[in-house]
Amino acid sequence: MNTREDFSAALYSALRDRRSIAPLVEQCDSLTVDDAYAISLGFLARREADGERVVGKKIGVTSKAVQDMLGVHQPDFGFLTDWMFVEGDIDVEAKKLIAPRAEAEIAFILKEGLKGPGVTPADVLAATESIAPCFEIVDSRIQDWKIAIVDTVSDNASCGVYVLGKERLDPAGLDLPNLHVAVTKNGEPLSEGYGHAVQGDPAQAVAWLANTLGAYGVSLDAGDVILSGSLVPLAPAQAGDCFEMILSDANGPIGSCTANFV
Repeated sequence: MNTREDFSAALYSALRDRRSIAPLVEQCDSLTVDDAYAISLGFLARREADGERVVGKKIGVTSKAVQDMLGVHQPDFGFLTDWMFVEGDIDVEAKKLIAPRAEAEIAFILKEGLKGPGVTPADVLAATESIAPCFEIVDSRIQDWKIAIVDTVSDNASCGVYVLGKERLDPAGLDLPNLHVAVTKNGEPLSEGYGHAVQGDPAQAVAWLANTLGAYGVSLDAGDVILSGSLVPLAPAQAGDCFEMILSDANGPIGSCTANFV
């Protein structure tokens, strides 16, 4: 029978070899979310042993559009490492991407740590140094994206890499639920959405993450980058594609981010 350690090792090998594996729930139908979190930590530990360093956390499957697309109807959570940050073009092969999809998000950059339980959206805003437009490039080591919640949690919340826009915005003066994002793919309009697509408010999503991880003894730390969830449906990507997002408030554009796949 597969153990948590077996699954952690299998996901790590799949990442390094740039290949997918059968859904974990098909291999062991008794897996729980607690098992998945332990598998995720084992997967992360192997990456840290390779020299990767945790620089943040991420929330996934927060919007109804993404939940409906993936058939997963509760949020998930994972870790960001320095290796996952891309500054410039995204090299699909070098970053071991298998079946990437682009998500337009709002990233929170923390100046103070947060640990649940009891974290509120107001606490999140007080602890946030700035927000930034962001593309998360999700990817799955699970074959054909056939994921249940335990699959995506085990697989580090299906995270591949992420890109931050240059702007750093003070959230205190912004109406986060009503921030608007417009996404283009290869110069053509693709999708649009609002901050309220993410649990009603991106700050609420970050509070959920702090409280959920707090139950496992994990904190959000000063300096962390926190990806708060996609505002739009996921869009498949491959080498040669270029995505751009424009983030706007009621007065017009306030930031942008580009994900260029090579």
